[in-house]
Amino acid sequence: MPLPTIVHLDADAFFVSCELALKPELRGTKCAVGGRERGIISSASYEARACGVYTPMPTQRALKVCPGLILLPHTSGLYGKVSRQMFDLCETVTPLVQRNSIDEGYLDLAPCGFKDSAEVEARMRQLQQRIWDDLQVPVSFGLAANKLVSQIASKLRKPRGFVVVPVGTEAGFLDPLPVGKLPGVGPKTEADLAARHGIQLVRDITSRNDQELEAVFGEGWREMRAMALGEDPRPVETEHDDAKSYSQQETFGRDIGDFGEIEKVAKRMVDELLPKIREDGKRVRTMTVKIRYPDFTQESHGRSLATATDLEAPFYPLVAPLLKAAWKKRRPLRLVSVRFSSVEDAAAQLEMFAQQDEKRRRLAGVLDKLNNRGRASVVQHGHQLGTVKE
Repeated sequence: MPLPTIVHLDADAFFVSCELALKPELRGTKCAVGGRERGIISSASYEARACGVYTPMPTQRALKVCPGLILLPHTSGLYGKVSRQMFDLCETVTPLVQRNSIDEGYLDLAPCGFKDSAEVEARMRQLQQRIWDDLQVPVSFGLAANKLVSQIASKLRKPRGFVVVPVGTEAGFLDPLPVGKLPGVGPKTEADLAARHGIQLVRDITSRNDQELEAVFGEGWREMRAMALGEDPRPVETEHDDAKSYSQQETFGRDIGDFGEIEKVAKRMVDELLPKIREDGKRVRTMTVKIRYPDFTQESHGRSLATATDLEAPFYPLVAPLLKAAWKKRRPLRLVSVRFSSVEDAAAQLEMFAQQDEKRRRLAGVLDKLNNRGRASVVQHGHQLGTVKE
C-alpha cells in the first residue's frame, strides 16, 4: 500500500516561539512580537490569540483587545537563523526538503525507504521532538500523499499538531471540512459562497456537477474541484542550496486591505532577509514585491539598484512604490512577499563608495551578532540603526 510520504511542516507562532526560546519564563503568557509605536503584531502566542490578537493587527488595537499583552520586540537575525537550523534538522531525515518560507516547508520521504506507515509516523514524531529539544520551537506536521492535503492537515490541530491522511482517503478527509480550509478561500469568499451558493463544506463542492461548478467558480471550476478532491501533482522542490534569490512571504489570517499594515509587513521582511544575505557573503541588486488576492490571482513588481548591496537602507525607499505598482486593484490581500535577486558574491563585487558602505556594513554585522546572541533588540529605520527600548 502506498505510504503518505509528503510532509508539511508548519512552525507554531514562529517568531514568538523563537523569542520564548530566549525567554522561557514567558511561556504560557499572553505575548506577541511587534512594535509598540505605530507597529503591528507579526506573531502572537496562542494564549494571546484566544483573546482576539491576530497577525497583522495594529499593536495599539491589540493592547486594547488584550490589556495584559506582553510585547516582545523583533530580534534581528534570530528568526532566519532558527529557520535554517530547523530545516537543517529536516535534512537529516531526507534530502528532499523544500524551504517554502521562513516557518513552513515540505519534506518528501520517498527516498527514505520506509516500509510502512507506522515507520513513517514514528520517524516524523522523532523529528518533531528533535526540533523541540534542540531549538525549543514547537512545530505541526501533516502527512499525506501530496502537498495540498499535507498542508491542510498540518494546520488542523495546532499547536504541536500531527495529522496523518492515509493514501486514497484524501477526498473523504476534506469532505467535512469548511471550505475556508482550502488554500485561497479567505473569510470573505467563504461567507459569499455560503450566502449566495449554499457552499459551506468541501463536500458541497464535490457534490455539484460541472455546470453548477462553472456557474459558481467560472473558468477556475476544474481547479477548484480538483482541490476539493485533494488532487495535487506538484513535486517537492529543493532549489535552495546555491541560492539565486532570497525570499520571504506571509499569508494573513484574514484578508488585509490597509496599505500601511501591508507596507510594515514588507519592511519587516527586508529586516529579516538582509542579515541572511550578509551572513552568506552575498549582495543583491533587485527587489520584487508580490501580492496575492483571495481568489489566488497575484501580481508582482520589481526594481533594481545600480549597484548590488547587502544593506537595508537602499531598499527601504523602494517598498512603498513597489507595493503600489503591484497592488493595482486595491482589493484586500491574502499574501505579500518580498524577494531579493540578482545575487552577487560580495568579494567579487567592485567596491564603489567603499568607505561609506563599509562603515554601515560593519555596524550592521555587529548588530547581527548581538541579536543572534539575544543581547539586544535592534531594528533598522531608513539610514539609521539603533536600539529600540520598549
